[in-house]
This record gives sequence, C-alpha cells and structure tokens, in this order.
Amino acid sequence: MLRTLLFIFLTFSLAACSDHNNEDVHKTSEKHESLKSHSEHEDHKDIEHHDDIQKKSHTDHTDHKDEEHHSASEDKHDEEGVVHLTPEQMKAANIIVRSLEFKNVEMSIRAPGEIQLNGYKTFKVSPRINVQVTSRHAKLGDEVKIGEALVTLSSVEMAEAQGQLLLADKEWKRVKKLGRKVVSAKRYIKAKVEYEKAFANVKAYGMSDKGISSLLDQKRTADGSFQLVARQTGRILHDQFVIGEYINAGYELMVIADESTMWVEARVTPDVVSQINSGNNAEVIFGKHRISAKVTQLHHSLDEATRTTAVRIEVPNKKDLLHAGMFVTVQISTSNKAKAMQIAEAAVLRSSDGDWVVMVEQEETGEFRAVEVELIQVNDGMAIIEGIKAGTRVVSQGAFFVQSELAKGGFDIHNH
Repeated sequence: MLRTLLFIFLTFSLAACSDHNNEDVHKTSEKHESLKSHSEHEDHKDIEHHDDIQKKSHTDHTDHKDEEHHSASEDKHDEEGVVHLTPEQMKAANIIVRSLEFKNVEMSIRAPGEIQLNGYKTFKVSPRINVQVTSRHAKLGDEVKIGEALVTLSSVEMAEAQGQLLLADKEWKRVKKLGRKVVSAKRYIKAKVEYEKAFANVKAYGMSDKGISSLLDQKRTADGSFQLVARQTGRILHDQFVIGEYINAGYELMVIADESTMWVEARVTPDVVSQINSGNNAEVIFGKHRISAKVTQLHHSLDEATRTTAVRIEVPNKKDLLHAGMFVTVQISTSNKAKAMQIAEAAVLRSSDGDWVVMVEQEETGEFRAVEVELIQVNDGMAIIEGIKAGTRVVSQGAFFVQSELAKGGFDIHNH
C-alpha cells in the first residue's frame, strides 16, 4: 500500500515536472518567435525607409533637373525673341530708332467705292444727223489726240448743206469784192447772213473746220461726206459700229476718255458725310496698291435703295491701274482730329502668322524684339497704331532689315 502511494506520487511529480518543462520550452519558443518577428518587422521598416530615401532622393534629383531644364528653356526662349545688331550693322542699314508719342492726327473712315470715268475728261462721239459709216480711222483701245480723224460718214443732209455753203460763199465773196458803194446795203447784209448761216449749218452737222476749209478751197466736192474728229486727247473705250451701218442722229459711235485722272464714287452714311469736306485727303486701296487722292464733291441726295450719300474722289491714274467699274476701298480723312501714336507705314510689318508688329528696342542698344500692335489706319504713308505704350522706342526706319535678321536666326518674330 505504501509502495503504491509512493509510486503514484512519483509518477505525478514526474508528470508535473514534464509539463512545466514543456511550458517553459513553449514560452521560450514563443518569445523567440516574437523576437524574430519583431526583428524581421524592424528590418522591413528599415528597408522601406531606405527605399523611401532613395525614391525621394531620385525625385529631388529629377525635379532639380526639370527646374534646370525649365530655367534653361526660359533663358533660351528669352534669347530667341531678340536680335542683336552691331553698330556697324545699324549704320549700314540706316536704322533709326525713335520714341513713340501721342500726336494730333486726322482721323479717317473707310467706305466702299467704285471707279468711274472722269466726266470732265470724257467725250462721246456721235453724229448730229442721220448718216452712214463709210470708213474707220481709229479702233477700240487706240490713243488719239485732238483733231485726229475717227470715222468718215456720209449723209444727204450734209450734201445739201455743203452745196448751200458753196453757193453762199461765192455770193459773199462777189459782194465783198464789189463793195458797199456798188451793191445795196440790203444785198450786202443778205449775202453775209446767208454765208454765215450755211457755214454754221455745215459745222453743226459735224463737219470739221479743216473739212470746211478744204470744201471752200475747192479741194473737194459737196458729196455729203465728212469726218468726225477727236475733240480731246484720250483712249477710245467704246466702239459699237461696223462700216456701212446706217446710224441715227445721237447714236454713240465712240467714247474717248482721258484716264490720267479717274473718279471714285464712295458711299457713306449721312451721319458720316457731315465729317467730310471737299478737299480732304483720301486714299484709294485695292489689292496691294494705295493711291493718294482728294475729295472733290459731296452729293446732297441719298440713294433710295442704300440710303447712303455719294462722295466723289479724284485720283491720279499715272500707271493706268484704275479702270471704270472696278470696286475699291476708300479711306477718307475727316475733319476730326484725335490724339494717337503715329509711325512711318514702313515701320509696321507683318509677322509670320499675319499679325502687325513693330521692332522694339530692348535695354541694350542694338537689341530688338518684335512686338504685336494693332494697325488702326494708314494715311499719306503714316500708320496709326495701338497696343503699345507711349515712350516705347521703336525702329522707325530700317525695320525690314531687323525683321530679316530675326528670320535668319530662325526666330519666331511673333511675340506673344
């Protein structure tokens, strides 16, 4: 019994000791695992921290490079918009730089216009009696001078008038030869009147002084033929007949016009015409051409269809660029004056994208940049501009050379 109790006690003690040892081992293992996990976690954090530092360092380096690149790009952009000219270049190109100032300038208006023949220098050739065309001496487009033969006509009425003139001329010469002491006063006066009347009839029918002299000198017969001659120098612009055609009195055979000066009829509204006076300067614009002109007349009635008033402008046509029927734009100076910045027309240029620019001097002498402006109007070779400050120094002469130098460097001469 005692042995049995002792055996049970020993067995229980051994079991308890074994459980205790296992528990300690388990705890030790858990602690070891915990330490290992903590160590791995710390190592992972260290790795992530190192990666973050590397990423941040790489990002900072990239940003720094971007900033350097951006800064270099800005510096390059600043340089690309500018051209540098040496004093020798400026002298050779005769470049002049002036400060822009506000000045009192004439304001102007633009209006559509149509080229017309100068009515005071246009002559219509037409017979005063019924005739037949027998020959032509000039054709369409010919330049003719005063007294030059244009066409030969024939008429029964003219033949009768020529015969009467010959008879009247003979009688008048006889009476004058006899004198007042031999013939009565009545016969003397009658002979004189009949001669003058016959002479006037022939001339009124269209016979020239030269033709009449030839008839009276018996160098030709009273066959009814006569010539129409040019009454003014000019160009034949109208020619509507054929030889042998029978023409009624008043028919327009030819039109001769002196095109050295032309008229432009511009249409403006009634409120605008009050600002225009006869003698005001004007400019006729068509295509790339600009021709100086003058206002010569203001109409005093409105067109029923357009409700506009006509302004007549006289324009020189030295190069024969203008022809009747052409549509043009007219810029007319008004009586109003205003403060504006004015510069030579040649100093305002077109940029590559079609905008108007001027060449502005920078801080250094000989350094220029193209600056965009708004072209308001051009009159007598001077341009009115806006969009730039007064006092700005710009190239007033030689701007095209400066623009060319910008283009040579491959620069964008349009400044935004």
